[in-house]
Amino acid sequence: MTEQNSSNIFAAIDLGSNSFHLIIAKEINGQIQVIDKIKEMVRLASGIDDNCCLTEEIMDKALECLSIFGQRLVDIPSNNVRIVGTNTLRKAKNSQQFIIKAEESLNHPIEVIAGREEARLIYLGVAHGQPDQENKRLVMDIGGGSTEFIIGQGFEQNLTESLHMGCVSMTLQAFKNGKLSEKNFSRAILAAELELRSIRQEYLTSGWYDSIGASGSIKAVGQVLSEQFEQSYRGITIEGLMWLKQEMISQKRIEKLQLPGLSLDRTPIFVGGVAILIATFRMLQISLMTVSDSALREGLIFDMLGRKSPEDVRLRTIEHFKQQYHVSEAQANRVSDTAIKLFNYLKDCWHLEMEAQQEILWASSVHEVGLSIAHNQYHKHGAYILKYADMPGFSKAEQKRLAVLIRAQRGKFPLSELQEFSAHFYHHIIFQVIILRLAILFNRGRTDTKEFPEISVEASNDELTMLFPKGYFQEKPLTYADLKTEKKRLKAINFNLLIAESTL
Repeated sequence: MTEQNSSNIFAAIDLGSNSFHLIIAKEINGQIQVIDKIKEMVRLASGIDDNCCLTEEIMDKALECLSIFGQRLVDIPSNNVRIVGTNTLRKAKNSQQFIIKAEESLNHPIEVIAGREEARLIYLGVAHGQPDQENKRLVMDIGGGSTEFIIGQGFEQNLTESLHMGCVSMTLQAFKNGKLSEKNFSRAILAAELELRSIRQEYLTSGWYDSIGASGSIKAVGQVLSEQFEQSYRGITIEGLMWLKQEMISQKRIEKLQLPGLSLDRTPIFVGGVAILIATFRMLQISLMTVSDSALREGLIFDMLGRKSPEDVRLRTIEHFKQQYHVSEAQANRVSDTAIKLFNYLKDCWHLEMEAQQEILWASSVHEVGLSIAHNQYHKHGAYILKYADMPGFSKAEQKRLAVLIRAQRGKFPLSELQEFSAHFYHHIIFQVIILRLAILFNRGRTDTKEFPEISVEASNDELTMLFPKGYFQEKPLTYADLKTEKKRLKAINFNLLIAESTL
């Protein structure tokens, strides 16, 4: 087995608003050794038109980059690969059109993650690259379309926020004419300060000991300042930023900008990042910021390692939701146990993988979160909560699938929501929904007595036959009635449920 075929090789791709990053790393005793990195300045955010859609030109450029990335993923186990999209793919109206083509090019799924999930992953990457300490730290990451702020201790985050400003978007907004002037800088800094106003008080109240910056813009600022002030440089300071601002103004035009340590590919959007940093130093009263070599992609690698252990953050998120919404632990366990039994009966017939079982178990655990709002239509309340809540560890796609499972757990099938999935995912979601609905049906009595019998099953893509022990229907008339009702409801999705008793 070659190194690339080994199970301890991981890959992460960050489809950022400014640049696309690929990192390949080897896991050694819980730590990672980076063995390859590729970065391409795609500037996805600059390819958003007036209708908030990605242009064909920028999509073609991005896909060309991903075809190169895809070659590096060929020999890496699929479970060891994660690809995420950030602000621009969250915002673009036609992002799904691009994602479908990108997934074909990469032969791997792409997750579009929420801003706070992006912040969590950034912090995870930065924290693993810092010395162990108990002091609070502030981590800041300026992306192309958003800027993330996190306060945490060790590997745990206390506050996470993602603001709608980035080096690309700020440059396009405040320096559209390409002029490096006091007026344009003032406009950019004010816009950033207005964004920061929403988090300023909470972050200052929390406090921190160290400030750490991550990713391209902040690393570029650190490089320029270290080149200029080689003897005295300790990190980024407000004095250094103000010198940098005045130096850029003296050069008058973005296209003429030349600074020692600043690469040509970073130059066109550098000014927006500097303006955001100045505003942040002022609003959050930062005196010194050091620079981290690790960020989102390293965080993705460590998150994958966590998913392979009991420390999977998604399990903690599910437990938190159960507590927050006062879910009955006993009922959640009953439904989960039955769902596992049904899954084991049907996984081979329906070609279900362990990921599908995990999603069913998550849904089983939190299917009653909507009861905290009202019993009437609680499945709809629960689906809304799970679709729009911040769920650390979950991508937007995972949240959407979980929300649909909760929405479809009872009553009529939400056909319009189910039909939003591709043909491949549609069938898998339907199979998961059926397992969840049956698991809930068999535990409607909410008792610990044995409700689910030993059965025989046969299944195809559009039919499920369940053979029950002789006399079961007479012993459980309410369950029998529920199964007959479920049979009628499944016809709405062109699925046939056959139920019968054994004659033996």
